[in-house]
Amino acid sequence: MKLHNIRHIFFDLDHTLWDFDRNSALTFEKIFQIHGVKAPLDSFLHVYNEVNRNYWKLYRHEKVDKEKLRYGRLRDTFDSIEFEASDELILQLSIDYITYLTTFNHVYEGALEILDYLKPNYELHIITNGFKEAQNKKMDGSKMGHFFKTMTNAEVVGVKKPNPEIFMFALNEANAKPEESIMVGDSLEADVQGAMEVGLDAIFFNCRNEDVGQSVKQVRHLIQLKNYL
Repeated sequence: MKLHNIRHIFFDLDHTLWDFDRNSALTFEKIFQIHGVKAPLDSFLHVYNEVNRNYWKLYRHEKVDKEKLRYGRLRDTFDSIEFEASDELILQLSIDYITYLTTFNHVYEGALEILDYLKPNYELHIITNGFKEAQNKKMDGSKMGHFFKTMTNAEVVGVKKPNPEIFMFALNEANAKPEESIMVGDSLEADVQGAMEVGLDAIFFNCRNEDVGQSVKQVRHLIQLKNYL
């Protein structure tokens, strides 16, 4: 069903346009080789992806800071797979992970195509909880930067999605009204519920095929946004 009166589309970046899991896996493969880490990569990644999502939820709710997130997600993953890793190694891996992560810039299938389709008719924006220094590099490296008029970063605003303040900040930066705006993201809590609480419409990018019922607008492939926009 086509949506009318929408002029502004706000996108999340990680796990929505920028293929975080794929780029993250390539980064760990590289830094494990650099440091001679013999942990089984597949087992590590299987655990890490879920641990990382949980840490980001804690980070959204101010339960951990950036340093705790970067260290804790690695420590918990290594402990879970029973691989002995020193604090020194984990700290170095956490630094190198950020260094190398933005050297890989795969985007989700259809991301560039849908942005190219949307840009002539809408003003496009980013709202991200990701770390400022990394998000800017991701936009440049993935060649997506030119599609977007504004990029609102949680570290700059001082609060994270789903806090209403970051959405209001983004709307102000974009000179957009809530009733003419929509949010697209992969987190029901941070993106969909957060946006709807301040009057934006929202589309859930259901990239993990979650069972969320029919009450939420959702797409499983970015190209399916054409059904709404």
